[in-house]
Amino acid sequence: MINSAKEFVLQRICVFASQVFDPNSDSQVVNILKSKFNIRLPQRRSMNESLSSTVSDHEIIALILKYRSMNES
Repeated sequence: MINSAKEFVLQRICVFASQVFDPNSDSQVVNILKSKFNIRLPQRRSMNESLSSTVSDHEIIALILKYRSMNES
């Protein structure tokens, strides 16, 4: 059940980005947000903190955070 929910979130992320990428890859996330959405993440101690601080900028950021949190369980 968890895998199908995670796959669904991943599909939504890739639809927003119009391409497939790994939401767990910090460098891929930074590149996608910069090139597709013109979102520049602030410097924080971790990527998740940077994403959290800009979560209101675009729905894809909340989805990326959700996907990343699914890996921790």
